[in-house]
Amino acid sequence: MSLANTKNWCAVSRFLSVVAAAVVLLLAASAHAAAPGLDGRAAGSSFSLNAGEAWSSQPDGVLVYSWGYGCATGFSPTFAPATVALPFCPAVQFPGPTLIVKENTPFTVKLTNGLPAPAGNTSILFPGASSVTFINGVPGLLTQESTQASAVTYTVTYSHPGTFEYYSGTQPDLQIEMGLFGAVVVVPSTTPTGCTALDSYPPGRIDYRVAASAYDNPKSCYDREYLTQWSEMDPKIHRQVEDQVKMIVSHCAGQAAALTCPTSLNVVTEPYHPNYFLINGRSMPDNMDPNYAPNYPNQPYAANPHMHPGELVLVRYMGQGHWQHPFHEHGNHVRILGRDGNLLVSQTDPTQLAGRMEFNTDTTPGQADEGIFYWSGKGLGWDILAHKQTGAGSAPCVPDANGYYTSASNPPATPVSYDGAGNYAAGSRNYYEWCADHNHPLEANPVGTVGGGGPMTLPDPLIVANGLWYNGTPYLGPDAVLRSRGPSPLPPGSPSQNPTPESGIAFMWHSHNEREITTNDVFPGGMLQMMLVDPYVWHIDETF
Repeated sequence: MSLANTKNWCAVSRFLSVVAAAVVLLLAASAHAAAPGLDGRAAGSSFSLNAGEAWSSQPDGVLVYSWGYGCATGFSPTFAPATVALPFCPAVQFPGPTLIVKENTPFTVKLTNGLPAPAGNTSILFPGASSVTFINGVPGLLTQESTQASAVTYTVTYSHPGTFEYYSGTQPDLQIEMGLFGAVVVVPSTTPTGCTALDSYPPGRIDYRVAASAYDNPKSCYDREYLTQWSEMDPKIHRQVEDQVKMIVSHCAGQAAALTCPTSLNVVTEPYHPNYFLINGRSMPDNMDPNYAPNYPNQPYAANPHMHPGELVLVRYMGQGHWQHPFHEHGNHVRILGRDGNLLVSQTDPTQLAGRMEFNTDTTPGQADEGIFYWSGKGLGWDILAHKQTGAGSAPCVPDANGYYTSASNPPATPVSYDGAGNYAAGSRNYYEWCADHNHPLEANPVGTVGGGGPMTLPDPLIVANGLWYNGTPYLGPDAVLRSRGPSPLPPGSPSQNPTPESGIAFMWHSHNEREITTNDVFPGGMLQMMLVDPYVWHIDETF
C-alpha cells in the first residue's frame, strides 16, 4: 500500500469512473438484500469465528492491511435471510459476520486467534448481553482471551431483543481500529399480534425480514430492515501495523540471540486522522454493489436500501469506530425506536412509544440504535406516479380512512403480488398513492417547469453536479422515463436511468460531516448511500 499513490491523477480518474459505474448499478441492479448475516436463532446454535489478517479494498484503488473476524475453517454457517443467493463467509471480513440470534436463547461463539504472532492475544466483548461465560483461553483485562495456541469459547445470552455490537476487548484502541468488530441482531422470541398483516405488506411478497418486529411490542412492527455499521480508518495506523508485522515476522525470525528484536507490536494510535469513512465496511460507491459481490472478498455487506411508499423501514445503525458520525436521511425524519436493546416508551404510559423524530440519527461509538423511516409522497403537490385523467396513464385513486389508496379503500386497491418464481400478478399500479395529489397538477401540464405550470423544474441530467445521480424525472413507475428530462433529455432506456418498470426516486443518506463523504479527500465517497423509493409495480428482489 502506498499513500502517495492515492494522490495520483490516474487513481483519481479511475475512482471517478467507478463512481459513475456504481451509480448506474444503483439505478439498474435488482439486488437489495436486507440485513444479511449468520442464522443462530435456533436453540443450541454455535458460531465458530476466526480473527485474522487480510486486505480491505477502497474505491481509490488502495488495499489497506486490516484485521477482522470471519468464519473459522470447517464452520459451515446457515445464512439469513434464507433466500440469499451465493453468500459467503471468509476467514476474515470487515465488519465481522452479523450474528442473528433470538432473545433468551443461549448460543456459543468459539474464537480462534489467527492474527500474526506479534499481535498477541485477541478476544470478543458482547456489551448488552445478560450472560457471558467462557471456557479455555486465558484471562485478559476485560474478558477471556484467545492465544495463538488456545481458542476461547463464549456462551452468550441476550435477555431482550435489539441491535448490539461485538468487538475486541484486547487492546481495543488498536484492534477495533484494525477491524475487529461486528453486529448482533437479537430478534424477539414471539411475534406481537398484528405484525404479520400490515396493510403495507402486500400479499405474495417474499418476507426477507429476520423478524416481524424489532421488539416484543406491536408498535415496533416493520416491513423492511437495513443494518448500517459506521466506522472509519486511519491508514497510517494500519501501515504501522503492517510494517511492524513484516519486520518482526520476516526479519527477526531466526536472528542470532545477540541481536535485539521486538516480539510484539508498538503502534502509536494518536493523533487520529482517518482518511477512509465506511458504511458496512465499504465506502461509496462500493457500498452500492450487492451483498456478497465477488469483487469484495473480505467486505460482503452492502449499503443499498430500497423501499416502497408507505412501508415502515427499520434502520439498525451503530457506531463502530472512534468518532461520532451525523447520519442524515433525506426524504423524511427518522423516528427513534430503541437504543442499545431498550425500546423507548413513555414514562407515564408504557404502551406508547417515546422516541424522538430525528433530523440526524447520530452514530455514537459503542452505541446501537433502531429507527423507523417512512416515505409516502404525501403532500408533495404533484402526482408522484405521473397519471393522466384519460388515456393509458389513467388510474383510480380511492382514499382509505388515512387518505391513501390501499386494500382498505372501497373499492380496494390490489397490490402487485409475486410468487417467488418470477411470476407477477397484476395489481393496482398506484397502490399506496396519496389520493389528494392524484392527477394534480398533471392533468393540465404533465411536463414542464414550475413557471410554465408543470410539476417541477428539472435539472439538466448532463450537468456533472446532477449527472447520473438523477434519472431526469420526479415520478415513480413505468411512465416516469417517458417524461421530460430537462434541456438535454436522455432517451428512455438509457443505462443512466432506472429500468422502465422501476423508476424510483433516490434520496441521499450520508454523513453530515462533509469530509466524511470523501474517500481520501476525493468527493464523492465515504459515508454515502442512497435510499431508492420504488413503485409497487417493481418487485424489490432481496435474494442476494
